[in-house]
Amino acid sequence: MTAIAYRRADVDGFNVFYREAGRVGAPKLLLLHGFPSAGHMFRDLIPKLADRFHLVAPDLPGFGQSELPDRGQFAYTFENIANVMARFTERIGFDRFAVYVFDYGAPTGFRLALAHPERITAIISQNGNAYEEGLSDGWNPIRAYWADPSPANRDALRALLSRETTIWQYTHGVPDASAVSPDGYSLDDYYMNRPGAHEIQLDLFRDYRSNVALYPEFQAYFRTHRPPFLAVWGKNDPFFLPAGAEAFKRDLPQAVVRFLDTGHFALETHAEEIAMAITEFLD
Repeated sequence: MTAIAYRRADVDGFNVFYREAGRVGAPKLLLLHGFPSAGHMFRDLIPKLADRFHLVAPDLPGFGQSELPDRGQFAYTFENIANVMARFTERIGFDRFAVYVFDYGAPTGFRLALAHPERITAIISQNGNAYEEGLSDGWNPIRAYWADPSPANRDALRALLSRETTIWQYTHGVPDASAVSPDGYSLDDYYMNRPGAHEIQLDLFRDYRSNVALYPEFQAYFRTHRPPFLAVWGKNDPFFLPAGAEAFKRDLPQAVVRFLDTGHFALETHAEEIAMAITEFLD
């Protein structure tokens, strides 16, 4: 049995919840989750890697069990989230580490790499985008909000926060939906319905444009620092297209790109395959 510890870290007054497993002194792997989830999305992956790596999976600010301060106390931007995560890694002694990024974890992790390239030993991107061609038409309502941040366009995005949409994100593109446990999306829906959480998520929808604006800088980082790179992708993802995975090879010709016959939340159905790919890649 894998021993997983559930901890909290005080990051300059910000309370960050995280899962930790593996031997201290083993190669470090930081796991960064995406929307609308939290570190629990790695619940199947962590036991499969804990014999080889020292794993830490934090809940991003505003997600999961991490602190959920009022929007008047903390501006919910990806820059601020990345800054908290950078200080978090310092707080727990993660000085050099590989990083697994998914969805929102990608712009968070790539910002970390831009600010501290000396800390990054490798990158695993599971449906974590850094190229315009990786964005599907599913982003059009959010793009409309970027262009015109009117109350009407903001309200139009509230449907993306519903339980039905969360379940759809988990099951769309999965050949057999019965393979998807309800545990993940049910917990996501619980966290998403805490007081104030919807407005925070709408703020992050608005700020996601800052990540797209940074795509050229992320790509320059790849070309300059050439981190070992694995893209493992649910090929039926309705938001991040396979073209986004292939695009990494433009800036990182040695990148390894693998596609899985599943959707956005690939770990729900392919944790074993992803664990094997990571082990082979990092070994």
